Amino acid sequence: MSINLFDLTGKTALITGGVHGLGMAMAKGLGHAGAKIVVNDHSSQEAVNNAIAEYKSEGIEAYGYLFDVTDESAVIAAINKIEVEVGPIDILINNAGIIKRTPIIEMEVADFEAVIKVDLTGPFIVSKNVAKGMIQRGGGKIINMCSMMSELGRDSVSAYASAKGGLKMLTKNMATEWAKFNIQTNGIGPGYFATSQTAPIRVNGHPFNEFIMGRTPAGRWGDPDDLQGAAIFLSSKASDFVNGHIVYVDGGILATIGKPSNED
Repeated sequence: MSINLFDLTGKTALITGGVHGLGMAMAKGLGHAGAKIVVNDHSSQEAVNNAIAEYKSEGIEAYGYLFDVTDESAVIAAINKIEVEVGPIDILINNAGIIKRTPIIEMEVADFEAVIKVDLTGPFIVSKNVAKGMIQRGGGKIINMCSMMSELGRDSVSAYASAKGGLKMLTKNMATEWAKFNIQTNGIGPGYFATSQTAPIRVNGHPFNEFIMGRTPAGRWGDPDDLQGAAIFLSSKASDFVNGHIVYVDGGILATIGKPSNED
């Protein structure tokens, strides 16, 4: 009997921050592969409701919860509720995150710490508490959104890059500690994607658009749907012996030292 290694039927996936953008794109991929989708937001019930309506419009079974990933008591309560109302969490994607673009010299300590709290401490809190159930049930999949800024520096994103670099190493440590429980923990590092947030700088002639188009060997911005394949792979049986890796979905940026040449 043949086995579909990428079939997620019967699985429940929690995608934090999956109410819009790249999180929603990955959640849709998992949903179309058969998983039940659970998403959260930290402040807006309206955002949760709108997201659930969009998932359901595409035939995806989806549920939404309001909680803050940095509040451990709220996380524990939400996980308990999800596992009673929807089912045991088989797949976790730690996608919720924030960024504050401020030069290091001008950045307030409170702002630096706020980014670390959401982007690094949040995944620690959620993973730790979801993993307890996975260990009891004999396995699971955890995916941390690590960003190319876990490998590269860039002006004005010191807090974000610090958090993502830390998340990369937290991913490796989770893999080290939990592999014996049949939990695979990996990361995804997105490149530059065409989203509503990047729309103002993705116009012809904009300096940053020209930079990205020239710096990316693929010669284009990523489409959010480009993340679906990596997310499905790392969530499925196909990745059962893949652990502690970061998959960079970046059109080749990290593979090259500079602008690609047109010469043979």
